Amino acid sequence: MKNNEDPGSEKKPGLSTAHSEDMTQALPFLPYGRHHIDDDDVATVVAVLRSEALTTGPAVPAFEAALATATRAQHAIACGNGTEALHLALLGLGLGPGDWVVVPAITFLATANAVRMVGADVVFADVDPDTGLITTETAAAAAARAPGPVRAVLPVHLAGQFGDLPALADLARAHGWAVVEDACHAIGTRYDLGTECTGVVGDGRWADATTFSFHPVKTIAMGEGGAVTTNNPDLAHHMARLRCHGMVREATNFQHPAQAFAEDGRAHPWYYEMTELGFNYRACDLQCALGLSQLAKLEHFAARRRDLMNQYTAALAPLAPHVRPLARTPGVLPAWHLHIVRIAFQDIGTTRDAVMAHLRAAGIGSQVHYIPVPWQPYYRHRSTPPPLPGAERYYAQALSLPLYPGMTDGDVERVAEALRDAVGR
Repeated sequence: MKNNEDPGSEKKPGLSTAHSEDMTQALPFLPYGRHHIDDDDVATVVAVLRSEALTTGPAVPAFEAALATATRAQHAIACGNGTEALHLALLGLGLGPGDWVVVPAITFLATANAVRMVGADVVFADVDPDTGLITTETAAAAAARAPGPVRAVLPVHLAGQFGDLPALADLARAHGWAVVEDACHAIGTRYDLGTECTGVVGDGRWADATTFSFHPVKTIAMGEGGAVTTNNPDLAHHMARLRCHGMVREATNFQHPAQAFAEDGRAHPWYYEMTELGFNYRACDLQCALGLSQLAKLEHFAARRRDLMNQYTAALAPLAPHVRPLARTPGVLPAWHLHIVRIAFQDIGTTRDAVMAHLRAAGIGSQVHYIPVPWQPYYRHRSTPPPLPGAERYYAQALSLPLYPGMTDGDVERVAEALRDAVGR
């Protein structure tokens, strides 16, 4: 539907501007992302509300077990959100002051901020301008710029897909770096790289730890929620301890037996020890019950997102080369979190602001994922941003369009038509 407030649009005979505006307003607003909650999700949460445990109850380990199964990981540690997941992973790996961590320039603030939260420093890597993803070459170049020893690299699975993780993992192993996948966009993403190299994001094939977010715009929602998966039992136990103030209750770990044990040698039932500084990063049963219910629908959600992306690809194909999707990475079957298109705004004589305003007037939300993090004032004050031509080119063209399972096929065409009008094609 055309927006009749646009002076370049044509009005249909006999249709007043006011009536046309009423019709536009009657259409539901399409945000760039939205959670999808069914009655069974609601019933699951209500059951927890009526139970004996709202937190530290049975829903938490049940969700962790289901997530480990879904990601084919040996351990899953639930926490309050994706930022906490990143922080726990870096803390658990022992990163701290004096260490440097390679982070892609295109990501949400939390990826870099978690590095600073453990006292380590960030060295930003450029990205492929067509995918927004870190590459082995840009990671190596960033590490070469680091003033101190690099201890880890954090590849970010932007929009749901990842780049050449096997090569990046080889680079990391050669230099003794840890690998922490920021997969907050990629729950449910699968891969088939041939030679029996198949799996799912979170399985730990190339990473020491993988972090997830369950914010409402993500593929599955917990209100707020996060998790880390790992195949390292020591790391899993360490993160579980860190998320609960650094406390231990296992008698075998007590360091002060005179205080811990009664005369008969049994541990006092009330006793605990704090062995290190930790945080209150626990996820509650309400979150985990919702997450468990949503996780059962992961394959359905992922399939619907892929279907919508395929429809978008066909609907927007006539706008090429001025509007193009992100380049696809071979062997990866993303559970798409975002639909990011690259628009050559300057070439078509418009601006991103104008396109976003046109879409919003048509009842369509959009967003930009993301402003390069090294351009943020906090990081500029720490060091001058290095030349990042890939990130600059990516950012100049990126725009996220609506994508969520509740969209209809007609919604895709509605967005495509509005974007065609917005770019004048």
